[in-house]
Formats: sequence, C-alpha cells, structure tokens
Amino acid sequence: MEKLASYFRKTEDGAVCELCPHACRVKEGKSGICRVRHARGGEIYSENYGEISSLGIDPIEKKPLFHFRPGKSILSCGSYGCNFSCGYCQNYSIAHFKPMTDYIGPEQMAEKAAELSQRKNVGLAFTYNEPTVFYEYMLDTANICKSKGLDVVVVTNGYINAEPLEELLPYVDAMNIDLKSFNEDFYRKVCGGSLSDVLRTIERANKSCHVELTTLAITGYNDSDEEMEELSGWISELDRSIPLHISRYHPTYKFNEIPTPVERILKLAEIAKQKLDYVYIGNVGDVDNNTYCPNCGSTIVERDAYSSKVRNSSDICGKCGERLNIVI
Repeated sequence: MEKLASYFRKTEDGAVCELCPHACRVKEGKSGICRVRHARGGEIYSENYGEISSLGIDPIEKKPLFHFRPGKSILSCGSYGCNFSCGYCQNYSIAHFKPMTDYIGPEQMAEKAAELSQRKNVGLAFTYNEPTVFYEYMLDTANICKSKGLDVVVVTNGYINAEPLEELLPYVDAMNIDLKSFNEDFYRKVCGGSLSDVLRTIERANKSCHVELTTLAITGYNDSDEEMEELSGWISELDRSIPLHISRYHPTYKFNEIPTPVERILKLAEIAKQKLDYVYIGNVGDVDNNTYCPNCGSTIVERDAYSSKVRNSSDICGKCGERLNIVI
C-alpha cells in the first residue's frame, strides 16, 4: 500500500527526503537509496506501508535482546527495503529486493500481537529488514500497540534523523541497534552510511528505552583488537551496563570472506568484557551466554541457545542488591 510519507520537503523537480541522514534528493518518479520512498507531485510516498514480507513468533533473545523480557516470545514483522548497502546482509532478499508481501494494516497487526499476549508473547517487534524505511507504518502500529499495553521493539541500523527518532521513541520499549564498526571508513565504504549518525541514535535512544547493541565481526574488516577496544570504550563511557552482542560472520550475499574464526570472536569478547558489564556471543555454539550479576557474579538468567530460565525476580540482584540493567 502506498502512503504519503513523513519528513520531506518539496523541490522544483521532486522532493528531499528528511527521514534519514542520506537526505536523498528524489526526482519526480524516482526513489531514494532505500528504494521504497519515491517522489510524485513534489511529495514523497512510502510504497511499503503495511506490506509485510515476514511475520513470525520469535524468542525475544533472537532479536537479539537478552536483557528485555528474557524467556518470552514476541511477534515479529518486516517489510522490504533498507537505507544501507551492506554487502554481507543476512536478510538481503528483503532488504535489497522486492519480495512477495501481504498487506496487514496497523490495527490488524496490533490485534494479532494482542491475541498472542495471552500466552508468552509480550508485544511486537519491527525487524528483519530495516524498519525505519517503513517508518509511517511502524509509528502508526506502535501507537496502537501501546494503547493495548503491548511492548514495542525495534531492531535497527540506527540510521535515522533526530526529529523522526524523537517522534518514535515514546512508543518504543526496547531497541537492538547495530553498531557495525567503530570506523567511519567501514561505514562509508561497506555500509553506505556514517558512524557518527548511528552513535547519535544510540546516545538518544539510551535515554528513553532499553538498548542493546550488536556488532557482527568480519575478518579483516572490523575485528581488530584496537577497534574493539575503541568500540567497547565508547559504550562504557555512555553506559557500561548496555549489553553488547558480538556475532560471528558467515559468508552471505556479496561477501565471500571466510567465517570469522571462533577464537577471534572469543578474544573480542574478552576485550569488551574489560570495559562492559554484559557481553554476549552470537552465531557460536557451546558458549556461556548466561547473565551474571556484575557485582557478585550470581546467575540472573540461564541460557541454552534461545531458551532462557530467569533466576532473579526483578532488576535488583537477589543476592547482593546490585541494580541490574534488565527488564524481567
């Protein structure tokens, strides 16, 4: 479904999209970098409003969110399009191509999540492709979800302008934001974006909702000791209790580099743990991804793959009284 977009300004030959930092100058009949927002009559229209390519019930740990409603599930939806151009995209079939979709309106989607909430489902996650490129649908649906008492989760690359982010945040309970690298060259050459804009999003979101970060480590690109020291150092200065997920890369889409060695992932995690309270490893089996109290070491959540057992009843450690960055 097509819908008039938010955040644009008219020009003589089209419009400028002001949703993300690309600020695409879109000529009449053309679309921006995301390929889903096009100009017509001096206005920008979103072509993927309510066009759902992927819908499923996932463990919330799969987002990944380890410190938000552990052990629960969440209805997850995605559309198509992305404002980045990562050559290693794991969801490239919907991020960079137009798949088959079904229209599910905001009220209908929120009602699906509400019906499921009678079980272990806590709400709705916007994920799979980059949700900010179906911003209008996400905002409308999140508003309805909140009116029904549901949690709203956004899994994003964080490449969004300040004003639309401010409008969205009151309806968001948790975000997982990709911190793809701590190098501007990587963001510019590999992702087609900028690190500084993503850092701004992380800083702002952390003031309003629960935030966790994910870094996919790729051999020879963003997996040096020095970069992880800088990345984890920046997070610790912001808030050392923000959970960081370090995930192992596997070849996909346009990238044929070898999978990141497990030993390298483990080393990066050890570096990050020097500065951060909670560091987890993704895409590697047989690792300890339990959550422990950073003060006394008692087990807060036990994990086996995406199965979680909560051993603490609140965000206060039952053994030592330490306040934990976790939403039970």
